[in-house]
This record gives sequence, C-alpha cells and structure tokens, in this order.
Amino acid sequence: MGFATTLLIAVGLGADAFAVSISGGATVREDRGRWALIIGALFGGFQAGMPVLGWLGGISLASLIGAYDHWIAFILLALIGGKMIREAVRGDGENVQFAAGSVITLLLLAVATSIDALVVGVTFALLDTSILMPAVTIGLVTFALSAAGVLIGSSLGRVFGRKVEVFGGVILIAIGLEILIDHLFF
Repeated sequence: MGFATTLLIAVGLGADAFAVSISGGATVREDRGRWALIIGALFGGFQAGMPVLGWLGGISLASLIGAYDHWIAFILLALIGGKMIREAVRGDGENVQFAAGSVITLLLLAVATSIDALVVGVTFALLDTSILMPAVTIGLVTFALSAAGVLIGSSLGRVFGRKVEVFGGVILIAIGLEILIDHLFF
C-alpha cells in the first residue's frame, strides 16, 4: 500500500477526532497549547494503537468488533454529546470540558473516535500489509488534526461562549449518528 493511500486513510480516520477536538476545544479557556498537546497525543495515540490491535487480532477480531463497532461509537458519542449539551444549557458548570473533564471522559472520547481504526488494522492484516508505517502515519495525522481542532475550538469558544458548547454536543451526536447510519445502511 502506497504512502498516499495510507495518508488518505489517516485523514479519514482523523476527521472524527478533529471534530471532537473542536467541540472540546470550545470549552478550553486557559492553557490552550497544553490541552492541544494532551488531546493530540491522546487521540493520536489511540488512533495509532487501534490499527495495531486490529492487525494483531486479524480475522477473528473483525467479526467480533465489526458487528458492534458502530453501536459502541454511537452510544459513547451520544452520551458525551448529550451531557455536553445539558451542561451548557443548564449552566451546571463545565464537567465535559477537556480542561475540567475526567480522565474517563477523555478516554471514552479517544476510544469512540478510534474504533474504526481497529477495523482498518484488521483490513491491513487481511491484505498482508505491514502495520508499522500506517499506524505511525495515522497517529501523527490524528495528533496534528486533534491539536489544531482544540486550538480552533478554543478560539470559537472565546467568541461565542456556551453556544459553541451546545453546537459541539450536537456535533458529537451527529458524528455518532453518521457512524451508525453508515454502518447500518451502506
């Protein structure tokens, strides 16, 4: 598999992480650079690790995860997005922020945005393709997209306030729905 193809796969896989990073970045008020690095590393790390796990699991893992990956991603993104909207509308504080969010929330976001990468890894195994360069490429691209997303979201959040947090929650739910619809009907 050529580098151009691998790069396109990496951008496709990183798109969800980018959108989630924009949503979460809208809640970041201080230490924007620090949070961009943290989220970029977390999301990029999961995006790099999941294809390796998929590659190692091969065909047996594809049949197990492939049947449920869209539901897992949808439920995680819908729950987090719904909580983000509720907190923004009620003004209950900022529990879904990257900066104030729990480690569990951040891990759930990283997992939800990287489940498809697991199946991509299985595909690489089926194609008898080495996984090292694709995993590194996917991780680096996702790191860059996620870090940029946090910075973009933070800038938007400063201008539009809580409205961006509501919009961010809607984006998370929409991403989950898109994943679910794509897997169920296409």
